[in-house]
Amino acid sequence: MADKIPTRDGFGKRIVELGKDNEKIFVMSADLEDATRAEYFRDAYPKRFMTVGIAEQDLVGTAVGLSMQGYIPVICSFAVFLTNRAYDMIRLDICYNDANVKIVCSHAGVTVGQDGASAQCLEDFALMRVLPRMRVVCPVDAIEAKKATDAIISADGPMYMRTSRGAFPVITKESDPFEIGKGVVLREGTDATVIACGIMVSSALEAAESLAKENISVNVINMHTIKPIDTDLIVAAAQQTGAIVTAEEHQVYGGLGGAVVEVLAQHYPVPVEMVAVQDTFGQTGAPQELLDEYHLSPRDIVAAVRKAVKRK
Repeated sequence: MADKIPTRDGFGKRIVELGKDNEKIFVMSADLEDATRAEYFRDAYPKRFMTVGIAEQDLVGTAVGLSMQGYIPVICSFAVFLTNRAYDMIRLDICYNDANVKIVCSHAGVTVGQDGASAQCLEDFALMRVLPRMRVVCPVDAIEAKKATDAIISADGPMYMRTSRGAFPVITKESDPFEIGKGVVLREGTDATVIACGIMVSSALEAAESLAKENISVNVINMHTIKPIDTDLIVAAAQQTGAIVTAEEHQVYGGLGGAVVEVLAQHYPVPVEMVAVQDTFGQTGAPQELLDEYHLSPRDIVAAVRKAVKRK
């Protein structure tokens, strides 16, 4: 059985390693450094760490000021707090100025669990990907989170990365490639393609195994970058299999599914089914219970693939 590790741990460990050789990295928190794993950097490099308290708007403004002095600020909080409370500052201070600020948010999706609806951010992809100059990344596991951390630090300009609170299967290897804007085919298939991100990728692979017993051959893509989306890979998958299913721990509107459909509508329309939260808020519960309640389980992906295949 694969190890289960939160992707926030991959980020926390890697940013410490990067900080050793890059003294321009400056990590900041809005009083949640323990939960986001920014505490690892704080403990290693206390002079390059700052917490502003529960003041997300100030976190963004201060980070932009540091970026203008040549630093690479990495700001950390829960997804619901940074993308919602500080949206105006992210839009104008970071994106409008094309500031070299990296936003790393944990505790998104229903797998936040017992913290309940007020802390379960289900709209961060939509909010961030609509902003000019912002790129949006959601690593599939802790190993990929390390590579994504390398990528967002080395790339110039605004970046948003979502990490997980929950521990989920490690399905990639250290040797696997990672490039912003380039999805990865994890399983080849001919009847349908599942395009997933984050924790839903492992569920997609599980669903593909189940469907193989029904003689339905499924292509599985890890679309770790929601913006810029990998247009070429999406079109190639549509041409190859003729049916697409998207899977994400996010609202059905404006996220990965929306990005994929935008590509297909312009380039190669095929039947599409979306596995996502259906226009509702979360609630308190255990992570797995909530994934089942909101139809984000492997069996829901199986049902969506069957439906998409029938529509071909």
